[in-house]
Amino acid sequence: MVVGAFAVELDTVVVGSGPGGYVAAIRAAQMGQKVAVIEREFIGGVCLNVGCIPSKALISAGHAYHNAKGGSEVFGVKSTGAELDFQKTQEWKDNEVVKTLTGGVEMLLKKNKVEIIRGEAFFNNERELTVVGEDDSHQLYSFNNAIIATGSTPIEIPGFKFGGRVLDSTGALNLKEVPKKFVVIGGGIVGSELGMAYANLGADVTILEGSPQILPTFEKDMVKVVEKKMKDRGMTVHTKAMAKEAVDNGDSVTVKYEVNGEAKEIEADYVLVSVGRRPNTEEIGLEGVGIKTNDRGLIEVDNQGRTNVKNFFAIGDIVPGAALAHKASYEGKVAAEAIAGEPAAVDYKVMPSVAYTDPELASYGLTQKEAKEQGLDVHASKFPLAGNGRALSLDQKEGFLRLVATKEDNVLVGAQMVGANASDVMAEVGLAIEAGMNAEDIALTIHGHPTLSEAVMDTAEALLGQPIHM
Repeated sequence: MVVGAFAVELDTVVVGSGPGGYVAAIRAAQMGQKVAVIEREFIGGVCLNVGCIPSKALISAGHAYHNAKGGSEVFGVKSTGAELDFQKTQEWKDNEVVKTLTGGVEMLLKKNKVEIIRGEAFFNNERELTVVGEDDSHQLYSFNNAIIATGSTPIEIPGFKFGGRVLDSTGALNLKEVPKKFVVIGGGIVGSELGMAYANLGADVTILEGSPQILPTFEKDMVKVVEKKMKDRGMTVHTKAMAKEAVDNGDSVTVKYEVNGEAKEIEADYVLVSVGRRPNTEEIGLEGVGIKTNDRGLIEVDNQGRTNVKNFFAIGDIVPGAALAHKASYEGKVAAEAIAGEPAAVDYKVMPSVAYTDPELASYGLTQKEAKEQGLDVHASKFPLAGNGRALSLDQKEGFLRLVATKEDNVLVGAQMVGANASDVMAEVGLAIEAGMNAEDIALTIHGHPTLSEAVMDTAEALLGQPIHM
């Protein structure tokens, strides 16, 4: 064991290099700080390596294969003998997508003169930490401020111990073959996305969800559109289903569950458990520093990300709120700027929630129900994508776009969309809500034709009582 007897001095240390950590480190360096980021596994964290990015790659591969197998016949394209080389799919995902992005992040850190330290971090006190390297070396670092961005880990539920044919999301992304039968425990965003991806790749998929509906963070009328597409793809969805146990049979797994008290079971090649994540706040020395966590292990912070210890900041999955990569990046910038003395503070009123199902779901700001619960007098308009020329030309006419605005002056407070490319189309609305714009501002903006974004304009015109295309 090699021990660094003298502490390396830093202005700001960032623990974790995910979408929160690396962004915080770069912004802190841009603000003139001497910065180091400590990473125990992969630069880019869960999101870039085994989360957001590789899952979208598999989703894209699923769309391509589904279309090749006959999903394009409406265009007059007939294909026979389409085959899937899943090994090549995985190689493309890992080498062309993931490695390109993680390598790019590492380059950006170096470009901004952020030191990358590999190893496990442990806080000794409010001003020092030790990093244990892969070779068991120990190096001491002193710092003025720390940003904790250690992310989260999949939750393991009783009866479903990870390993073998019981998978977490990482395991599901790295399968060597497409399962013939695939069971998903948890119909939230991750479970629904991966379930649909594997259904498009040829698997017989069953989703077991404990809530009354899958994708419970989205409104019911939005989810119904996705549920119909799932049914069309041959997927089975059981809601109000309680998973009890997974029995590994060697070459298969039996999943036992209950629906309305009735015991049932299903045999599959693999089962994915996707019921949430727990924060990585243990075993890094927080207790010794005096940082408080709540009963869920989350670190409570103020509107700058500052913990109860004034020179410690926390961001991302380890603080209250949705576990979203873009939320972590946003919080990272705020924390770094706060450390530099800037008057930065978080404002979550437009925080996007997106699901890359088929079709996609996106929600910005408040729903109509949430707005009313906050005492706002609002109204809403809803435009069907069946009235959008570009959606029809893509043969993706399912879904709608809804805008929520105040009745008095039509100031936009929320928007929801289910439909083609909702994740991209809705960014315009996010900007409008953030800027305090009203429906007229959007209606008077010339939108290119034919585009999916015209649906935003059409929905705004409907809100003003002057719809053209409905």
